[in-house]
Amino acid sequence: MMDMAVTKKEPRSKFYELLQAQIHNEFNAAQQYIALAVWFDNEDLPQLAKHFYQQSVEERNHAMALVQYMLDRDHHVEIPGTSEVRNEFSAPIELIELALEQEKEVAADISAMARAARAEEDYISEQFTQWFLKEQVEEISQMSTLLTVARRAGENVYEIEKFLHRESVGDSGAADAAMPPVAGGAL
Repeated sequence: MMDMAVTKKEPRSKFYELLQAQIHNEFNAAQQYIALAVWFDNEDLPQLAKHFYQQSVEERNHAMALVQYMLDRDHHVEIPGTSEVRNEFSAPIELIELALEQEKEVAADISAMARAARAEEDYISEQFTQWFLKEQVEEISQMSTLLTVARRAGENVYEIEKFLHRESVGDSGAADAAMPPVAGGAL
């Protein structure tokens, strides 16, 4: 009888170390976006809350796509806990600035993964990172636009609400056919 506790053995390359760390980063981003959404919900700003709830689901799906890739490549996956998230803010612009900074950090992390894959001549993994790099360009652009709108709105946060209600910003809920497969299916 096989021992089910036996874990898969694989070499831990720099790429796979970064990939495992990125699973943590994506889950942490999802939790941070939930915290932002709840803050906006508490402030009776439903469009901003909806936007960040959707962002949270998107980040969760990204984490699970990374998990699926590791499973597909026969690598052991560890599902990490998340770090502390920030919950205290004094103005909506702080939350959007935090979100933009978070997206820039994720872009740098994904770039580091792509560099590691290339350096290791792991072209399959390098190709895998390409969708995530493209996604980060979109995420940073959209969050930058939202920050610009928030700065122009100043104290009138309802202008941001009107903008989000009127414009398609972020995940529209439609599945991206080019997105890598998501473990358990995308939400």
